[in-house]
Amino acid sequence: MFESLALPVRANACDRLAPRATATAATTAVAAAAGVNSTLCEDTNRKRRRLHKAHHLVMSIMLSSWGHHASAGSRPGSGGVGGSAGAGAGVGACGVTVGPAGAASPYRTLCLLTAGLAFALGLVVGVMIPLYVLPRGAAAKTPAPAWRYLNASLLRQSARNLSAGAPAPAQPPAPPTPPHRNGSVGAPRPPVVADFPSVSFVAQAAAAAATPVLVLRHDPHASPAAAGRDAAAAAAAALDVESEGGVVRGGVYWGRRVEEALPAGFSDAEADTWRRFTRRTPVVKVEEGCGRMQNRLLTFEDGTRSCCRYRQNTDQIQGEVFSFYLGRLLGLRNLAPSALALVRPREPLWSRVRPQLSLAQWGEERAVVLTRFVPALEPAHIPSSLRTSARRLHPPDVGERPADELVELAQWSDLIVFDYLTANLDRVVNNLYNLQWNPAMMDAPAHNLAREPGSGLLVFFDNESGLLHGYRLLDKYEHYHGVLLEALCVFRKSTADAVRRLHAAGDVGERLQRLFADADPELRDALPSLPDKSVKILNERLARVHERIGQCERQYRPVHTAVHGA
Repeated sequence: MFESLALPVRANACDRLAPRATATAATTAVAAAAGVNSTLCEDTNRKRRRLHKAHHLVMSIMLSSWGHHASAGSRPGSGGVGGSAGAGAGVGACGVTVGPAGAASPYRTLCLLTAGLAFALGLVVGVMIPLYVLPRGAAAKTPAPAWRYLNASLLRQSARNLSAGAPAPAQPPAPPTPPHRNGSVGAPRPPVVADFPSVSFVAQAAAAAATPVLVLRHDPHASPAAAGRDAAAAAAAALDVESEGGVVRGGVYWGRRVEEALPAGFSDAEADTWRRFTRRTPVVKVEEGCGRMQNRLLTFEDGTRSCCRYRQNTDQIQGEVFSFYLGRLLGLRNLAPSALALVRPREPLWSRVRPQLSLAQWGEERAVVLTRFVPALEPAHIPSSLRTSARRLHPPDVGERPADELVELAQWSDLIVFDYLTANLDRVVNNLYNLQWNPAMMDAPAHNLAREPGSGLLVFFDNESGLLHGYRLLDKYEHYHGVLLEALCVFRKSTADAVRRLHAAGDVGERLQRLFADADPELRDALPSLPDKSVKILNERLARVHERIGQCERQYRPVHTAVHGA
């Protein structure tokens, strides 16, 4: 091994002795004078020739197609004078054979062959991967069966076939229903709605598939009056169609089971009793509390307490009073009983707290609102389905929830309608507006909303911004009101009916003024009536809520099909 390594050094030493020309005696003499042994050079040349032979032998085996090239390219020379100039070889001063000019050709061929093999291997691998690997990966993601998305169309096709006298097509078997959650009310939603809660067309298909088809036989010989009665009966029957578990009926209304679980709230009788109580019972204590700076917590003679709202601006007192009476017209039971009163320190009702009224800087003959104090309230949070930018409360979103959550959501549907009508900006709209500074604002408790722990009743308090102040700021806040209304598509039937009546009559302003005058005839002149501009805006907003209810009914109401027959 070491001798083969020393071979190039010796050859270089022999090559440096004379130029590359024909060997002569003079060349040998010069080499001897330089101290190089000619015998050593001849030995070196012999070893080089043996290496060349071995190299060409290997190359001829690997590249048989170029075998004649290898044998002609580097023919070993004899120890004497000679050389083939045509072959590009020469003999050094010591008789060393210089390799041909094309000696590097086999290496280039080897490189080309290696590159070709690599290209062929890459091509084979690139073709085999799509053929053998991808089908197995795609098979792992098997799409959902098509029948999940076709139930609604099959139902409609079945109804059409029945009406034409043709047999209904066979429907694929329904998927197994997943078990109910513990404490849940109602049927679980179809998987497709759970997977895509914010895609409206999927929700529509699932809702249509889940609702039964009402098939009514129509007698062609029946009178028009009978036909009208049949149509009315069909509409009534549609409203009686309830989802499994009684969560939703008629497509967009809370079912009987949810309605029966709602807390009773504050009745009209309680409101009348409270109003009479504040007219005859003296106030014995005034202390700070109940929110704003000049509001006070009052204690009556029998220990009953009241939150008293005092404002410098009359329109906020109007907003509080007329919002309360609008809640009465809508049938809402979430507003605590309230009554109007005048601050008259010299009268028996106020005389015991006259010094305290002076400290509060309350002016005489000012109108105040006395609201019954509700103890032990706890903060109420915005439902999770309304917190995100994809907020929505539609029938497919309420099926699989605990009973107490459904009860709270039903009250939230009333709250959204009520706050939209009054344009109340001090409740949920306050949270929405402050999102631009606090991203976690929707996770905080709702402003001016509380929950009664025992009954689960949501109490809507501090409604002073409604109907007047909120209407003046619609340019700034209407977007937030509209976002909440558009997110809602399930309503209490009683609230929707009240909206329809008020919208059809168009006399909501007169009704509110009449309620106020009948309740407080002696205070009729103490508070102005609702301005005509506010009444006009309220009627416009009633029309918008009525339109929204109609949109949801068209989207989710059960399919009705009249079948003609004998």
